[in-house]
Amino acid sequence: MHGAVKIFDEIRRSKMNVGVLGIPKTVDNDVGIIDRSFGFQTINATRVEAESGVNGIGLVKLMGRSIRHIALHATLSSCDVDCCLIPKNKFYLEGKGGLFQFLEHRLKDRHAMVVVAVSPREQDTI
Repeated sequence: MHGAVKIFDEIRRSKMNVGVLGIPKTVDNDVGIIDRSFGFQTINATRVEAESGVNGIGLVKLMGRSIRHIALHATLSSCDVDCCLIPKNKFYLEGKGGLFQFLEHRLKDRHAMVVVAVSPREQDTI
């Protein structure tokens, strides 16, 4: 949206008769005058893409003001998310009960899955 404002400022400075429209993309759904934003639809679209191939894994990386909250909310409110990875919450990859074993079992059962992940760098900013 900041880019749209800069474009608008340049258009106004140049006295051109051009309109600029910005559509916010947010998973927070916190834009006052709209009913729904794009963010949560991304998870559903990721599920569709993962299911389009055998053993497809869709990865949704979330970031924003309240990343952990967003990741947890998205995971709990969507029947499309199979796994939520938040770096600050410790998990291990290998061995019994590890992430790789979970992925293997889930793919054997359902042949597709969606993983929601929080970027470690973004996580550090909270």
